[in-house]
Amino acid sequence: MRKLFDGFLCCIFAFLIFVNACPQGYEIKVMIKGLSDTNAILGHYVNKSMYPDDTAWIDHNGNGVFKKAKRLPGGMYVIYLPSTRFFQILIDKDQQFTLETDTSNFVNSLKVKGSDDNAVFYDFQRYMKTLSEEAITIQEKIKDPENETQKEELKERLKQLGDKRIDYINDVIREHPDLFVSAFLKATLDVTVPDPPLLPDGKKDSIWQYYYFRNHYFDNFDYTDSRLLRTPLIEDKVMDFVTRVIPQIPDSIIPYLDNILDKSKADSNVFRFMLITIFNHFARSNIMGMDAVYIHLAEKYYVNDSWWSDEKFITDLKERIEKAKPLLIGRKAPNMELMMIPAGHFIAAENDTAMKRFPHIGSKIILENIDAKYLVVVFWETDCGHCKTVIPQLYEIYEKSLKDKDIKVLAVSTLFGEEGKMKWVDFVNKHKLYDWMNAWNPYSYQYKIQYDILSTPQFFLLDQDKKIIAKRIGPEQIEPLINAYENMTKQQ
Repeated sequence: MRKLFDGFLCCIFAFLIFVNACPQGYEIKVMIKGLSDTNAILGHYVNKSMYPDDTAWIDHNGNGVFKKAKRLPGGMYVIYLPSTRFFQILIDKDQQFTLETDTSNFVNSLKVKGSDDNAVFYDFQRYMKTLSEEAITIQEKIKDPENETQKEELKERLKQLGDKRIDYINDVIREHPDLFVSAFLKATLDVTVPDPPLLPDGKKDSIWQYYYFRNHYFDNFDYTDSRLLRTPLIEDKVMDFVTRVIPQIPDSIIPYLDNILDKSKADSNVFRFMLITIFNHFARSNIMGMDAVYIHLAEKYYVNDSWWSDEKFITDLKERIEKAKPLLIGRKAPNMELMMIPAGHFIAAENDTAMKRFPHIGSKIILENIDAKYLVVVFWETDCGHCKTVIPQLYEIYEKSLKDKDIKVLAVSTLFGEEGKMKWVDFVNKHKLYDWMNAWNPYSYQYKIQYDILSTPQFFLLDQDKKIIAKRIGPEQIEPLINAYENMTKQQ
């Protein structure tokens, strides 16, 4: 019994030692020379924005304490002082430490007790300040015309300073592999691309280095590390890859985004940031075809995995997917039934008000039955200011370079009723738009829903199978797009 009791006491003693050794919460003491009787703010980064976590009163001696019972998530933090002054710190495992600095020079004067991350981080900053001062001196010499003969030598010295920075960071990574500062500094390094191999003809493989850079782009940047989410680095790094490094073709972009998002699910907050950032980028994109990426992200991830979204947003997003998906480039255009008005009716109705008003005229035309190598479908209306400029331009281009190439134009007036018909007749006669297919549907709005017509004019370029080649374009783009499409199909 005595042995059992002694064993129990040992367990209690060991537990108390563990609790004392691993205190809960954080306590960051600051001693700031040159500051007194004011508040300081502790905040963390999320990308480039700063969010406050705590405040501390700085007494007349410059002393203050940030303290709470709950630990802070790892990342880069900022201590904001009056007059927009601030200095950055790193927080990870060590959350009980002291910072002593001076408002005259935060970096050079900062001393740290109890935080290896910040001790190493500020040693690095002081080293970088030395390199920066040397670099400024060299750059000024390069600009001086008297040093023209030394320019190459000076540029080499600048390169050597860059190499010193890289060597310093690599030394930190090697000496402190378990510190957050190592992960942070490593994330600032671009991947080193080796010299390309030689081709059988002895020439360098010019594209090999691009593929290497693309495939190893994130070697130094672990975007699944949630600590890097709370730094200013992550968005620039990821969006540089998304917008500059990978080919800007939807079918090429999507697999890379899937890889990034699937890996980022390892941390729910990283996944949320990644999805919101990438999704918003493609939702705002005006580049033709990128809506395919937006729809893919919405359908695969947002609808199923965005736990932060409310029910209304998801419902609206599903409706948006349903409308936009059939109109993606490469899809067969939705079929529609219209009434085509012959040129003779427009001419005859020019001075006949009753005929001009009469809506029940024309012959039924079905989109999929129109025989043409290429079909330009334009939705427009006479009350649209931009249409009044664009439609005559399109007709001029059609007459000059499209008409004799088996390229047809289906111009759909979207105004309804007798008033709409009258305006339409007047416009067609004014600009003599007689040689293409003028059509409308006075009985149904369905085609507006099918083609998601929220504004006019809207252009769609279809091939002979009525597949969408291009959309949301201008008249001047039609012929170049057809030429590019034909060159692409020849190469396939």
